[in-house]
Amino acid sequence: MKKLQVKTNHVALVFNQGELQKVYTAGQYWLWGQKEVMEFNQAEMFPMRRDMDALLENKPFASLVTVVDVLDNEVVLVYKNKVFFTALGAGRYVYWKEAKIYTFERFTMDGLEVPSTIARNIRNKGNMLNFLRMYTVGANEKGLLFVDEQFQGFLNAGDYCYWKNEVKVQMLVVDVRQQTMDMNGQEILTKDKVQLRINFNIVYQLCDLLTAYIENKEVEKQMYNSIQLMLREKVGRLSFDELMENKENVSQAILEDVKEAVAVLGIDLKACGIKDIILPGDIREIMNQVLIAEKKAQANMITRREETAATRSLLNTAKLMEENEMLMRLKEMEYMEKIADKVGEISLSGGGNVLKQMKALFG
Repeated sequence: MKKLQVKTNHVALVFNQGELQKVYTAGQYWLWGQKEVMEFNQAEMFPMRRDMDALLENKPFASLVTVVDVLDNEVVLVYKNKVFFTALGAGRYVYWKEAKIYTFERFTMDGLEVPSTIARNIRNKGNMLNFLRMYTVGANEKGLLFVDEQFQGFLNAGDYCYWKNEVKVQMLVVDVRQQTMDMNGQEILTKDKVQLRINFNIVYQLCDLLTAYIENKEVEKQMYNSIQLMLREKVGRLSFDELMENKENVSQAILEDVKEAVAVLGIDLKACGIKDIILPGDIREIMNQVLIAEKKAQANMITRREETAATRSLLNTAKLMEENEMLMRLKEMEYMEKIADKVGEISLSGGGNVLKQMKALFG
């Protein structure tokens, strides 16, 4: 004989050779013989056992528990003290009644949209994502909804939630703002067989999502190929010198010729242009030599122009001084003043004849 003390809010199950014989709630009890005792806290879920069906046949035990059977197309939300605790998928679950802390909410997942009665703040909690599909469409985006491979409609900015069941749901989120695309490293031969590498830039905006993503596949790749072919065609018709002189005109011609073809794809082509033209090493060296020669020729021309202007100025000054003796004397005195400024010391000799010498020198 042994004493059994069952704590408050606990239940003790007494087994004899694997069979449930007694169910004891809080209190003191005496047990005879070799018995197996398992004690459970009623605030916790009852653990599943292989012999659960046999246990439920025991009426005292069955009266203490709540059995939650969840079908394949159902989900049961469990709240503990009115706070979301977990979500139950298909199967059988057993909870204690006496605790009165668990409540249950049952939903079928046959449809598509999740009912609004499931609060948004619990949809990402616990294991809820095992039963839900969550999608978010941003402020500058549009969502394209496909159900079982069929287009259903456009979705504006917001959060969307669908049951995770046998229905196939896809969400394509598209940015509808103006965008850019770079076509870098396009190797193209000009009309005079010069191989260039061109970096090209595209500015575009998706304007017809139905055409772009329902009636076409890989729409941006199609746009890329169309503009790439037009770029090669335009550059291939020009010589290297013509291309360098008319880069802006080439970009405008490409925009005009390809705009309609891209519009068929549901894309509005805003602008495009040549960013860089990268020359091969030998061509680049030749171009540098030509540039240096041109700059030297310009420098020589400017030098000769300045020399001619200076000579003409001297000639005009000489004519004025020839015609005006006073102007000549002023010019002489100006030069003498400049010379005197640079003289640090003057030594005079000759006795009383010094004044005559200075008069002869400066007079």
